[in-house]
Amino acid sequence: MEPADVDTVVSPEWVERRRSAFERDDDEYQLVEVNAYPDTYQEGHIDGAVTLDWQADLRDTTVFDVPSPAAFEQLLGSLGVTRDSTVVLYGDTQNWFAAYAYWLLAYYGHPDIRLLDGGRDYWAASGRELTERVPSVSTRTYTVEETASSIRVDREGVLAAMDDGEQLIDVRAPAEFRGEILSPPGWNEGVQRGGHIPGAINVPWSRVMQSNGRFRPLTEIRNVFTDHGIDRNDDIVVYCRIGERSALTWVALHELLGFDSVRHYYGSWVEWGNTVGAPVAQGREAGP
Repeated sequence: MEPADVDTVVSPEWVERRRSAFERDDDEYQLVEVNAYPDTYQEGHIDGAVTLDWQADLRDTTVFDVPSPAAFEQLLGSLGVTRDSTVVLYGDTQNWFAAYAYWLLAYYGHPDIRLLDGGRDYWAASGRELTERVPSVSTRTYTVEETASSIRVDREGVLAAMDDGEQLIDVRAPAEFRGEILSPPGWNEGVQRGGHIPGAINVPWSRVMQSNGRFRPLTEIRNVFTDHGIDRNDDIVVYCRIGERSALTWVALHELLGFDSVRHYYGSWVEWGNTVGAPVAQGREAGP
């Protein structure tokens, strides 16, 4: 089965068949672009799409946590979204930040979330049109009814997971995992120490993706984790540097493969690496 056949991940063709619905100003469908750099949206986007700034909109920059329920309700309502809406997310950098937004919507219990396979870059590379037209959407009322605490873990929870022998997966590049660099080249580091959480294994996020930015077939994704001795019965914690790449791996494990117990460490390495006394390991990556 290809990921595009899974409800969570939708193909460009799936979106094209619903273009008129995305372009209507109602709450049935909403297409949302989330990029590494917010100016990218102004350069062209899928017709009918609105945009979110992951830094300003998808986190509380004062406490460096997820938005409060009230802020999240206001944000979704400003996009014309209700709890009845099908929200389809996509973006650049192979959907890193779109996956981050996906996880946040899942955390706040939104019932129907999709991720456009391949994101913005694949859409454009396959010859599909982008527009500079910004849609007008009506503000609606959004209500948070639940929080999915089972898909999130904080630093104290990670320490407990280490004691309990849960499987920690660091999805950063091997050089980051080993502590040779603090961030991907060209990105703000935001952390003082290199290395990884002791006991974590390194399964880079890119292992679940094809070169064109689309997910690999499910059998291949499953084999990536099976090769590291990981299966659906494990209790798993995923993390990266700021939480966007690990959100993509969380989608692969929890949503595509159906692994039940996968928690996302929201603080990730920026929190852990900057915490006095937090244990750090360095050196070669674990696993095959």
